[in-house]
Amino acid sequence: MATKGDKQTGAGAAGADRIVDELSAFFEVSARKMFGGHGLSHEGVMFAIVDSGGDVFFRTDDASLAPYRAAGSAKHGRMPYHEVPDAVRADPGELSSWATIAIETARRNRKK
Repeated sequence: MATKGDKQTGAGAAGADRIVDELSAFFEVSARKMFGGHGLSHEGVMFAIVDSGGDVFFRTDDASLAPYRAAGSAKHGRMPYHEVPDAVRADPGELSSWATIAIETARRNRKK
């Protein structure tokens, strides 16, 4: 995981491009630069971040956290995002499923 406050890097941009390509097969997703990395959104809801090192983190809450804990996923600082396990990244169907849950989690916890 990259260090908080890191600047934009080629690894972060490449990681964002890669996950956008992977998820675009299932639904519309966009990336924008933020926090020294990138935020990923679907229909205006930010559900993932890619840090400056290119690591991908999905939005979590108490209801969606168990699989991340079981996989030993790192939390992204104090933010409610956890790293997507390599095994999930390697399986397109599983990645889509976890991303869909992250989108639902982000919607459920969206500030109004």
